[in-house]
Amino acid sequence: MFIEKDDIDWLKYSQETNVKRKIREKSDYQGSLDDYFAGNLYAKGCALPWQKARNISIRPSEVSLWAGVNGHGKSLLLGQVVLGLVEQGQKCLIASFEMRPEITLARMVRQAAGQKKPAPTATQAFSNWKKDQLYLYDHHGMIDVQQMLAVCRYATTELGITQIVIDSLMKCVKGEDDMNGQKDFVNALCALSRDSGVHIHLVHHMRKGSDEKSIGGKFDLKGSGSITDQADNVFIVWKNKEKAQIVAENPHHFDREVPDAVLVCEKQRNGEWEGKLKLWFDYKSQQFIEEADTPIHRYLEN
Repeated sequence: MFIEKDDIDWLKYSQETNVKRKIREKSDYQGSLDDYFAGNLYAKGCALPWQKARNISIRPSEVSLWAGVNGHGKSLLLGQVVLGLVEQGQKCLIASFEMRPEITLARMVRQAAGQKKPAPTATQAFSNWKKDQLYLYDHHGMIDVQQMLAVCRYATTELGITQIVIDSLMKCVKGEDDMNGQKDFVNALCALSRDSGVHIHLVHHMRKGSDEKSIGGKFDLKGSGSITDQADNVFIVWKNKEKAQIVAENPHHFDREVPDAVLVCEKQRNGEWEGKLKLWFDYKSQQFIEEADTPIHRYLEN
């Protein structure tokens, strides 16, 4: 489903959540307290679509930062993550301002169907799959911060959205040197996430180093350092450009030892694990897979 920007009275959702919802009696928190002492409060969440990533959880009321150098596949990988979230019963909204909705969906159809050029039957199957669980905000280019926040409030309040992807930060805040604007926007996202229970995935860019061989870390992200400070989770996506070049020259090349990509969990505020996950890439389906010989996942068969 597409959310058209001219179809909705956005002014209704431009303000903060009603203060009445924020003032609660202590007994309202009993369930959360029980979860806390049972060790479950921060354990609840969704899994990433790889068995080796089971130490990472996508929890309610958190903000995750997905960073990488331009062209390293962060949006493509996040599309696969969204498919996994939808499969787990989550209601997701993708607001991609760097790519038109039909292109975003085309890449996800390839991943879901496991085909390089899905037939009309596959696209129809994708349209029918998990009906009313995947939405797209139809807007391309820069977007005003208050409009983006209104979209998030509308999505959570009216549609019951539990996962929101914003791609990317630089399409919401003008200028890489607007440190205060970046800080305020991420702070607003964190507040909105805590109030509504939605998990927000924010795509961000990293500075390009002298070469693209090194993966880099959270201190290499563009803009304000407060972005990583405020986010609950920070993930970095790195593509093995050297191997990709070899594959481009020899499409039949398949190295079982050297990964095609690495996903780094740089920060997990409410988790106990941080580290690097090696991933391989299936060029036909555009899926990132666990190991060189791991079969792709057939989403449309579930």
